[in-house]
Amino acid sequence: MATYPDRTFKPKEMARKLGVPKTDYAEFRDLIKAAARKGVIAKHRGNNFGSIRKVATLQGDLQVKTQGYGFLITPEGQDDVFISQKNMSTAMHGDTVDVQLYAEAKGRSKEGRVVRIVRRARQNIVGTYEETRNYGFVVPDDLKMPRDIFVPREDSKKAKHGHKVVVQVVDWADERSNPIGKIDEVLGFPQDPGVDVMSVVKSFDLPINFPKPVEQEAANVSLTIPPEEIKRRLDLRKQVCFTIDPKDAKDYDDAVSIEALANKNFRLGVHIADVSYYVSPKTKVDREALNRGTSVYLVDRVVPMLPEKLSNHICSLRPEEDRLTMSCIMEVTAAGDVVDYKIAETVINSKRRFTYEEVQTIFDKPKSRMKFAKDLHLMHGLSQTLIRRRQELGSLDFDIPEVKVDLDDKGVPVAIRKRLRQASNRMIEEFMLLANRTVTEHVALKLGENGRVPPFLYRVHEEPAEAKMDDFRKFVTALGYPLDPHKKVTGKLLGEYLVKLKGKPEEGMIEGLLLRSMMKAKYASNCLGHFGLGFKHYTHFTSPIRRYPDLAVHRLLKKYAHGVDFEKNKQELTALDTIAQKSNDREVVALEAERESIKMKKVEYMQRHLGDEFDGVISGVVAFGIFVEITELLVDGLVHISDLADDYYHHDEKQYQLVGNATGKTYRLGDPVRVRVVRVSVSERVVDFTLV
Repeated sequence: MATYPDRTFKPKEMARKLGVPKTDYAEFRDLIKAAARKGVIAKHRGNNFGSIRKVATLQGDLQVKTQGYGFLITPEGQDDVFISQKNMSTAMHGDTVDVQLYAEAKGRSKEGRVVRIVRRARQNIVGTYEETRNYGFVVPDDLKMPRDIFVPREDSKKAKHGHKVVVQVVDWADERSNPIGKIDEVLGFPQDPGVDVMSVVKSFDLPINFPKPVEQEAANVSLTIPPEEIKRRLDLRKQVCFTIDPKDAKDYDDAVSIEALANKNFRLGVHIADVSYYVSPKTKVDREALNRGTSVYLVDRVVPMLPEKLSNHICSLRPEEDRLTMSCIMEVTAAGDVVDYKIAETVINSKRRFTYEEVQTIFDKPKSRMKFAKDLHLMHGLSQTLIRRRQELGSLDFDIPEVKVDLDDKGVPVAIRKRLRQASNRMIEEFMLLANRTVTEHVALKLGENGRVPPFLYRVHEEPAEAKMDDFRKFVTALGYPLDPHKKVTGKLLGEYLVKLKGKPEEGMIEGLLLRSMMKAKYASNCLGHFGLGFKHYTHFTSPIRRYPDLAVHRLLKKYAHGVDFEKNKQELTALDTIAQKSNDREVVALEAERESIKMKKVEYMQRHLGDEFDGVISGVVAFGIFVEITELLVDGLVHISDLADDYYHHDEKQYQLVGNATGKTYRLGDPVRVRVVRVSVSERVVDFTLV
């Protein structure tokens, strides 16, 4: 192969050239395949082999589909690489892998095969233990894990047939055989209370408990604020401020205050828990917080970033208790412009803990005499101005409904409700956006000099890829809602487009598709702007109890308050890159875990609706059928293509539709349909429908 680096050979051709006897051919062929698996030589399409030196490789994260195939997720803006099931080797969903690329055929997408597993994404696999007379095995819950895991009897940890268990893979060298594992923990039987959510926790390697040294360090933090610390801060304890949070919130990151000024401007205060005072860099609590990256909000519990003493007590802005804060106090005009601001270390005393529902009640009654109603009405008016101004400047305002699953005391789902995004929620969102933007502009514009900006951590959202936006244009044009092809895609253009869709039947579906066509927001140490919000400068400053990047931003603000030494502060960049990458990774895990826990309870709830009919909308179209979302419950299910028996349907990927060959009948994304629930599997977490 080294002699002919530009050629590929079939095993039979190589055997012939090398004079391998026919009796040894099978062994020779296996040797060639083994060499390819080890990455010594390259395997190409059609069972051809060649020199490894001529084959390009890429590294990335593997995203596996439940059908068995997968994609190598490459840097944003590049095409992902298709990996067939037979070319997956022993890689699992989420693993970081090296992929050997095949030569690209004209008109076909990139394709490759896994040649090396760089890093395993998960240590734990959750599944159901089954045993035979001589051995046991675990059937994984995750449909993306294609093989059952063999468990020797001595490594079963006395698990019983049917138990939910956590298993660790200890050996899987050859994709042709099953992985070998040992059981790390027995969770209990699936129907036992709490086992279902704990299965999600364990499958995502979420850390339930804090290590003892971390808990001890947190326990040693004093509840008393030293008088000298209060003395050196801006004392705002007499000012009226309060928190506004969901009913079930346990930690309160932010408080707000407002004052009408003589010049008809407003002084808006956003006061954020000063976690950085209590959590110093490189302490045990800090390292654990960085590893967790974010709090995770599951359907029935929170997996916090910080120990409870800090998150729910010392740092939380509880009413009528003195608390240390970082405040962004802004003078805002009636038109919504920030004309002056102050970022300071402060001490506050929240006068009340409001829920969103209580505040909304006050908004709905303009003449309410409830305490602090006047402040709240001032805030409401200002927030409406800020929303309009932001939208005029090109900020996108997605309004995709979220779901809340109500559970009884045994964890059984009793209701599914849409979370209402009311004016009270939007008001707090708007004030947090303004504070985040003001803080970032302070660092980037005020502290910067001669084109240089101090090292900082940004929340960025890059412009969407041109190819994805072209596909989006084609689809919405076919739907009858064209997006002007002659105009550059900007936030302002898309924002105006979304406004025109308000109230249309396809509004939610098109919003969801647009969201999927855009880049993902992430953390970065370079300022790339935020396309979705239409901001050139943006960060996260307002939630340090539950997000590590916010804690890092507080530390930087404190450091730069004493002056910026550009040369000395260069070393910050490496640390910020690490924080950004870890935070991005943990954010993805948190979102997946949150969705999975909600989905699990949705499926469990649907068991009571077997045979019932619902109105829905086609939310996804794939080669094997259509996904339908029940409008009332926001529950997704599949109508399998085999149940569309009136025709033979083919998948039109570009138009997001199935088309009948004989009738021309179409099932397109966004179409309203009525479905019947015909199958519910809690273990597989799937709901199947048929069309009525």
